[in-house]
Amino acid sequence: MKNVYFLSDAHLGSRAIEHGRTHERRLVNFLDSIKHKAAAVYLLGDMFDYWYEFKLVVPKGYTRFLGKLSELTDMGVEVHFFIGNHDIWCGDYLTKECGVIMHYEPLTTEIYGKEFYLAHGDGLGDPSKIFHFLRAMFRNKTMQTLFSALHPRWSIDFGLNWAKHSRQKRVDGKEPDYMGEDKEFLVLYTKEYLKGHPSINYFIYGHRHIELDLMLSTTARITILGDWITYFSYAVFDGVDFFFENYVEGETQL
Repeated sequence: MKNVYFLSDAHLGSRAIEHGRTHERRLVNFLDSIKHKAAAVYLLGDMFDYWYEFKLVVPKGYTRFLGKLSELTDMGVEVHFFIGNHDIWCGDYLTKECGVIMHYEPLTTEIYGKEFYLAHGDGLGDPSKIFHFLRAMFRNKTMQTLFSALHPRWSIDFGLNWAKHSRQKRVDGKEPDYMGEDKEFLVLYTKEYLKGHPSINYFIYGHRHIELDLMLSTTARITILGDWITYFSYAVFDGVDFFFENYVEGETQL
C-alpha cells in the first residue's frame, strides 16, 4: 500500500521570498523523493503566490514544479490541486498540461477506508468582512472577465505586487500564531461541521501557515499543514497511521 501525502502554501513566485529558485527546487526535491512511494499527492492551495490564466497565456516560471507534477501524473500518481486565495484563478491549464485533478471547493473523500475533509481553509469560519468581500469579488465571473481584458504585462505584475504587499504587512511576513482552540476560526468551524458530519476522521487545511495537529474526538482529527516557506511541512497517511512531518533535504523520508 502506497502513501498519500498532503501539503500546502508554497507561494511559489512570491516577491516577498528571497531565493525563489532555491525555494522551488526544495519543493521539487521533496516531490521527487516521494514519487515512488506515493499513491496520491494533495496540494491544498496557495501553491503559487499568484496565478492567473488567460485564454492563451499563463504566468512564466515554475517550470521545475510543473515538470515534476507532470512526471508524477505520468507515473500514475494522483495529484490533486486545490485552489487557494492566491491561486484562485486556475483554469484548465494544470489539468490539460500536467494531468492534475483540480478542486475549486472543499472535498469530502474516502482514503483507505477513512473519511477526509480537505480544503484550503480560506473563508471557513473567518469572521473578517473585508476578507469575504475580497473573496467574493475575486470569484465573481464579471470581475474576472474585466480583469482578463488587461494586458498580462500589467495584470500579472499587479497581482504579484499585491501578494507581496499583503505578506509584508504582517509581522515578519508571517501569519498570527495559533490563537487557541476557542479562537482559531478553522478549529471552531470544524467543531461545528463535525456535529453534522460525525463520520469524518480527518480534517486537513492549509491557509493559516501554522502547524496544528489536534484530536477533536476519539475518531476525528484536525491538521493545519503549516507551509513551504518556513516549516516545509507535510502530512502522510499510509492506510493505518497518519504522520505530520517536516522535510529536511538529505534525510530519509516516509
